[in-house]
Amino acid sequence: MKPILKINKIVKFLILSDIAFWTGWGLLTPVFAIFVVEKIQGGNALVVGLASAVILTVRSLLRIPIGRLLDKKSSDKDDYFVMVLGTFIVSIVPFGFIFSFLPWHIYFLEAIHGMGLALALSGWTAIFTRNIDKGKESTQWGWNETSLGLGMGLAGGLGGFFVTKFGFDLVFSLVGILGITGVFILLGLKNEIKGVFDQGLKVPIKDIFGPDSPDKLA
Repeated sequence: MKPILKINKIVKFLILSDIAFWTGWGLLTPVFAIFVVEKIQGGNALVVGLASAVILTVRSLLRIPIGRLLDKKSSDKDDYFVMVLGTFIVSIVPFGFIFSFLPWHIYFLEAIHGMGLALALSGWTAIFTRNIDKGKESTQWGWNETSLGLGMGLAGGLGGFFVTKFGFDLVFSLVGILGITGVFILLGLKNEIKGVFDQGLKVPIKDIFGPDSPDKLA
């Protein structure tokens, strides 16, 4: 019988990075509305709703253009660069919450959050899909979803405990630290996905929204 936990290195590191990253946000998500109401001047349900609208709108609007950009190249290099960059951007957002006290601070940070997620998710899903073990697609997606669910479920309870005992600043710091841990896990794939840091992106930015045209920078 084949071992059910046998996963190739790229997929394994993607899952581990996802666990660290989303477990961190699992600490914050259940208590974020309380933070806005208690710590932000004029914070109320409207501010929470608008903050949610900002992150979802920015992420959704950028997802397809970024996907068009990445699909110009069939290799993992550009996907990897965008994934690492996006994960890092999202990971520094919680530190900004520590210094926030006005609604526009939250909206601005959530816009950055949405942009980072659009980058990170576009690259992550592309690399995961391209490198998943053939014949194990459902199982390996299942491992990822199960791991995330368990991590975020446990983190949700811990987040409430930490806020009660130690305050929001500790939770924000933990979210950021776990996110950056996810970035370092992704950097462990640099030998498997070579060339991204010395060659950079190879797709003209003008091609993101415009019609298909020859890749002059390739």
